[in-house]
Amino acid sequence: MATNNVKQIHDFGQSIWLDFIDRAIMASGKLKQLIDEDGVRGVTSNPAIFEKAITSSADYDNDIVELSKNTDDNEQLFFGLAIKDIQQAADLFKGVYDESKGVDGYVSLEVSPFLALDTDGTAKQAAELWQKVDRKNVMIKIPGTKPGLAAIRQSIAKGININVTLLFGLERYEEVTEAYIAGLEDHLAAGHSIGHISSVASFFLSRIDVIVDPLLEEKGHKELVGEVAIASAKKAYEIYKRVFSGERWEKLAAKGAQPQRLLWASTGSKNPAFKDTKYVEALIGPDTVDTVPLETIDAFRDHGIAANTLEGGLEQATQTLAKLKELGIDLDAITQQLEDEGIEKFNKPFEKLLNAIEDQKSKVS
Repeated sequence: MATNNVKQIHDFGQSIWLDFIDRAIMASGKLKQLIDEDGVRGVTSNPAIFEKAITSSADYDNDIVELSKNTDDNEQLFFGLAIKDIQQAADLFKGVYDESKGVDGYVSLEVSPFLALDTDGTAKQAAELWQKVDRKNVMIKIPGTKPGLAAIRQSIAKGININVTLLFGLERYEEVTEAYIAGLEDHLAAGHSIGHISSVASFFLSRIDVIVDPLLEEKGHKELVGEVAIASAKKAYEIYKRVFSGERWEKLAAKGAQPQRLLWASTGSKNPAFKDTKYVEALIGPDTVDTVPLETIDAFRDHGIAANTLEGGLEQATQTLAKLKELGIDLDAITQQLEDEGIEKFNKPFEKLLNAIEDQKSKVS
């Protein structure tokens, strides 16, 4: 029997996580099948994914009725629904978590997108969600905004696993690694062990090209279309290798610390002219994670090519980013724009979700 293409990615040291969750995928056995047959090793969720799951299915209606007996707060009610899903998924991935000794097997739940620019609110809710989910193999997602940095450090310092989301720029990514390392140092200084703490830094890809590519075409540089996000990711991996080595890191590693792996997000191709597995194929390499939508997993299983690509073409990646500067394209400004838009892209479905919960409550009251 031919080797599964998705499973082959693991041969190169990269873990594939599924960027999707709903009750149907768990109840039908499909998620278990993805674990067993494709070697999927984790799940990520976000407000948009939950909005789709809850508003497009009747699977949540009974729980909405029950939870609404105890709270009028629709956000609280949503987290009640989400936590149940996250716990069920975490239990499904417990075997992967145990077998990998805490490297994989994680399920991610995001704090309210309304808190993206609120340090204290984020840190408080991260601790509450961590306690309520009550699973070692959960990660709480915190946006890597400026105000999010302190919340990330505080959460790591409490021993909470954190998935840092919404990263687009290299400078911010390096600040996130600092927040992680400082959080580990804080936890250690408080007299705790640190070997159980796990974190990923989620670097978003295709959205960068969606904005940059039309600018490149305008300037007559079609050869760089579809290359900037991949170049940025390769440079991020260069930062990762530098930060998670050297004396400061080695002291923590000696105490059992795990490096904060880079996670490639937004890896579905948004441009129909690109191969649908483009972003997955370009960034396969050791000690990384790729969180992939279901349709991209299906596509990769069918015709994806697994090879060690992440560390190739570094010089070309450097030249690509240098060329942007020459052309007067300000990547820092673009990545800040994407962060701002990203917050809005999660706020809108979250508002829609809370409204849908309110509608559902009114139907059954």
